[in-house]
Amino acid sequence: MTLQHKALTHYLEAALGGVVQVQAVRPLTGDGPSIVGQELGVLHGHDLKAFGYGRPIQIDLLLNGIPRSYVLSTVRGGSGFGHDHKADRAGTLIWAHDAYGKLARHVASVDVGFFTREGQLQSAGRAEEYFLLMEKVEGAAYWLDLERILEEGKATKLDVDRAQALSDYLATIHAEKGQDDQLYFRRIRDLIGHGEGIMGILDGYPAEYPLFPPKQQYVVECGCVAWRQYLKEKRARLSIVHGDFHPWNILFREGTDFTLLDRSRGEWGEPADDIAALTINFLFFSLLRSGRLEGPFRELFDLFYGAYLERTGDRELNSVIPPFYVFRALVIASPRWYPDLQEEVRIKLLRFVHAMLRIEQFDHKDLNRYLM
Repeated sequence: MTLQHKALTHYLEAALGGVVQVQAVRPLTGDGPSIVGQELGVLHGHDLKAFGYGRPIQIDLLLNGIPRSYVLSTVRGGSGFGHDHKADRAGTLIWAHDAYGKLARHVASVDVGFFTREGQLQSAGRAEEYFLLMEKVEGAAYWLDLERILEEGKATKLDVDRAQALSDYLATIHAEKGQDDQLYFRRIRDLIGHGEGIMGILDGYPAEYPLFPPKQQYVVECGCVAWRQYLKEKRARLSIVHGDFHPWNILFREGTDFTLLDRSRGEWGEPADDIAALTINFLFFSLLRSGRLEGPFRELFDLFYGAYLERTGDRELNSVIPPFYVFRALVIASPRWYPDLQEEVRIKLLRFVHAMLRIEQFDHKDLNRYLM
């Protein structure tokens, strides 16, 4: 798809309600050259996470003479994970436009539209591919904090404060409960069977992958179905959630001031999903450092998890979180998502997956026993 300067300017003036002068268009990650009038590409960052669903570009412009920045994002097609059809990708972006502005601290969506075959940007009708226009928010991704801790081997007071702030935030949004049995069932069903869920992630593993052959994948699939039946009894837990609360979707500025990106998979869901999405990364970075959860990452894990339990009094969390850890660990262990991991780290993550399917109650105070 070719992005034409004239078409982009015309669309932005209609969407933003003013006179627009486009200054630069470039891939959001990195300081690449302007790509106005060229085919949109994906510029991968230098972090360990090498695959993503989005294709964001940053647009720097003058709106009535005032400098502004926005992000325009599409969804990668042909990658599997439930994005195979145009309708899949359109639904993802239409839902995002509706949901982003409803969550505190989340980046706002300005508009959702589509590209025509001729490269024009419009607001529905003769749709060829859809896109999302969002505000550009400044900040540094939280994974950079974790990478620094990995390199330095210690957590600062600010690291502790930020972990506390994130825990408090989730406790606050999860306090709003819903009453919709079918919606909770849908979220559990999507966790397991959606293209972005466990089955889709499994389908993204290479065929006959030696570290995780088909017979082991079959065991995981069967174990997840058993968990689905158990979780359906927990429908009263339906809560407001973010849905993809991991360090690549959290931008920090000064102190504990943060903004969230890419709210995914539903406005409502299971709180354990958000908890697992973040805390699996304390384990992940600690595995990279020493092969087990210890030191500064153990400190942050214990603080975050313990503070959440203390504030929410959620006595069921440890009995529902295992399949959500299965999902997150499968993503990180996947050579498609994280191609440069050491084999030993993948093996421990896959051990963790199998352990989560065997237990009835997660012990957050002794996580290392699930790595053996």
